[in-house]
Amino acid sequence: MKTPKRILPLVEDGLVDEVLSQLMSGKEATVYVVRRDDEVICAKVYKDAAQRSFKQAVTYNEGRKVRNSRRARAMEKGSKFGRKQQEEVWQNAEVDALYKLADAGVRVPEPYGCFDGVLLMELMTVESGGVAPRLNDVSLTAEQAREDHTLVMQNVMRMLSVGIVHGDLSEFNVLVDEYGPIIIDLPQAVDAAGNNNARAMLTRDVDNMTNYYGQFAPELLETQYAKEIWALYEEGNMDVDYQLTGQFTESNVEADVDSVIEEIKAAMYEEQERQERMSEPDDEDY
Repeated sequence: MKTPKRILPLVEDGLVDEVLSQLMSGKEATVYVVRRDDEVICAKVYKDAAQRSFKQAVTYNEGRKVRNSRRARAMEKGSKFGRKQQEEVWQNAEVDALYKLADAGVRVPEPYGCFDGVLLMELMTVESGGVAPRLNDVSLTAEQAREDHTLVMQNVMRMLSVGIVHGDLSEFNVLVDEYGPIIIDLPQAVDAAGNNNARAMLTRDVDNMTNYYGQFAPELLETQYAKEIWALYEEGNMDVDYQLTGQFTESNVEADVDSVIEEIKAAMYEEQERQERMSEPDDEDY
């Protein structure tokens, strides 16, 4: 196929040899299958801010650190230079998260680097050679749903152990192969320590996944993984090999106002996400 304009510089620099096909296009990016030497990989081309339909970027950006003081000031002022720097921060957030999560044992595509708004990364495939399907496109048995839900919850905990909340986790942002679920699509990854919305977003992520798997194994709907995971985080007990139970005993101490507020936020985010998904096309980013 004809080489997209944004990938052309990578071809000229020898980072990509050939664009084979378009894999999918969504609200944040268009993903292509490309060849590099004898390897077939992905090229995720991020859309410009004016073209993206992703909502509430400010909420997700809260807590992201910018080391360069001039860059930080420009981003705050919203100058042309600042907007360009903000785009770089947004685009680099995914590759940074992928490296960090892979080191923590989370199943994610291997990143190869981000070049001028194009993320090169591993193409996830199944043993037959085809592209790994999204969870939304896979039919599960109750046993598979329970097993995969356990793996996803373990990955959510491992993400939080390195200070990351996915922030947009759903059946559309999880791929499946013979070994289980693979988490994708992380440009909106949230800094758990620096973002006041982190707990609400983690709760929404867990609820999204539990509600989906719960269609196949209804007993999962009674679990309380979000509360269990966040309690471990607050206590500083984030052992990546800890075996979650999905059970959580509420404290008998008088309700903490902050906790009540967080629960309200979680419910608001869930409803807003549902409304946005209903108004968006089916294709999502890889």
